[in-house]
Amino acid sequence: MPHPENQPSQQPPRAEVVVPVIAEQLRVEKERVETGKVRVSKQVHEEYQVVEMPLVHEELNVEHVPINQYVETPPPPVRYEGTTMIMPVLREVLVVEKRLLLVEEVRISRREVTTHTAEQVTLRHEQINTEHLTKAQPGAPNGPTTSTQA
Repeated sequence: MPHPENQPSQQPPRAEVVVPVIAEQLRVEKERVETGKVRVSKQVHEEYQVVEMPLVHEELNVEHVPINQYVETPPPPVRYEGTTMIMPVLREVLVVEKRLLLVEEVRISRREVTTHTAEQVTLRHEQINTEHLTKAQPGAPNGPTTSTQA
């Protein structure tokens, strides 16, 4: 009987085992999908309103004051008394000698007058209409929907 130490072993040869390593990769993309359309329109409405506002204008009060005095010096200058302008009016008078006669002074004063007036004006405002034109989607109503903003 042969000795077990001297005999070749009857074990099958060892084979290499290859274990694959798998890694998953994620690739994310996005794309635009039309879900509907919007139609926008604008309307201009006019309405007439009466607007009252005070208007200011100036009026002149002209007063002629007779003086009838002869003047020996050059004509007196225009002068002011408060807001009243006094302007001398001269005339030459023929006598044996020529002299200046101050005939009158014209007094011009200014005052503010406020009057109320009514004017009809046109006011405009715009109205925006939007209409959503949607694509047919499962479970959603078909057709346009409308909203309005003023």
